[in-house]
Amino acid sequence: MKKPNQKLIVLVSSTVYGIEELLDRVYTLLTLFGFEVWMSHKGTVPVSSERTAFEDCLIATERCDLFLGIITPHYGSGVDPNNGLSITHQEMRRAKELKKPRWILAHENVAFAWSLLKELGFEGSDGRKSLKQSKKKVLDLRVLDLFEEAIANHLPLAERQGNWVQRFRSNEDASLFVTAQFSRYQEVEQFIDENFKDLRIPSEDEATP
Repeated sequence: MKKPNQKLIVLVSSTVYGIEELLDRVYTLLTLFGFEVWMSHKGTVPVSSERTAFEDCLIATERCDLFLGIITPHYGSGVDPNNGLSITHQEMRRAKELKKPRWILAHENVAFAWSLLKELGFEGSDGRKSLKQSKKKVLDLRVLDLFEEAIANHLPLAERQGNWVQRFRSNEDASLFVTAQFSRYQEVEQFIDENFKDLRIPSEDEATP
């Protein structure tokens, strides 16, 4: 169980490249709102010398109380050779599997590319396999796979729960979303206690007798 006066933990997905300024803003905002923020960009994700970076991030996903994902045109350089998925992609999948309270931001270029290719008949991961990419990728197509998973595009519309993905163009857009969703700490805490208390996995410190 969460200890009295222990802050709720927000894990921010490991996307870093090209959005360092945005991540700095998000970290500052969430900290000011009263949360403990786990963010690889800031070095606040709990790490262990006995685990890989992938394992550290996935364990952090399991231990956090809330998950904030950020999807950008850059898929990520840290790709697992076993499955071809980035750390960010695996974090988002794990958060969804665990039914973590989650909020997702997606850059408008990702959403536009997904919509355009869909209109042109390149729908779904299989539909995009025929597209060839140069070595200097403007957009890694795996980002679109991640976006589709986030919006639960594979499900009928009536069954798409937790599929809100907020598009953003600028750092200001993203900051506004973070402020609107997280600024009322007590309301968020009550929401978590009432709806997700049984799903919370104790932290390593809490699990130690």
